[in-house]
Amino acid sequence: MPDNIVPPVLIYVHDPMCSWCWAFRPVWQAVTTALPDGVGTRLLLGGLAPDTDDPMPEPMREYLQQTWRTIQLRVPNTRFNFDFWVRCKPRRSTYPACRAVIAARTQVPALESSMITAIQRVYYQGAMNPSDDDILIQLAIELGLDCDRFSVGLHSPSTIRILKQEIEGTGRLGVTSFPALVLETSHGHWPIAVDYRDSQSILRQVTDILSSI
Repeated sequence: MPDNIVPPVLIYVHDPMCSWCWAFRPVWQAVTTALPDGVGTRLLLGGLAPDTDDPMPEPMREYLQQTWRTIQLRVPNTRFNFDFWVRCKPRRSTYPACRAVIAARTQVPALESSMITAIQRVYYQGAMNPSDDDILIQLAIELGLDCDRFSVGLHSPSTIRILKQEIEGTGRLGVTSFPALVLETSHGHWPIAVDYRDSQSILRQVTDILSSI
């Protein structure tokens, strides 16, 4: 392959605490197993909400609960455990979960997706709050990561820098909501419409773009 030719990559922009990303998970998994030969994937953290210790305002609580209900109606087999809103003290803060993904990836790259899934399951099914460090550390232990190294990584300058870079990269791609897909080729970047029900529609878009350039 010539030096100036970059292998195509399907970039998935997400946040582990994005409810629509939870709904998209089965389709994304199907897409990754059926991409054309030579097309790679890359996960990019968009970062929905920065760190805060403030309780989530009631209007935001109501909005997110309604979003969960909407997703359950629109996306088959997607379920949420609404006990979260009773058991936990929610705050609008997803950066801790994003940093946990980076800390896991830095320690064991192969466990990046496993950490994302663990965060989603504990949040949406287990009614626990992955904005809290103790929950994230427990997930790291369950995944077999080095607990002390992970704990330091959650707030290390390098992790913070990487998250900032990925959020900035999301902006450069023109992504304003999650989940989002962008096909990167040596000819440029191509937005791919997300389909929550059909992986084939996404794969067709990728194939059509690659065949046209």
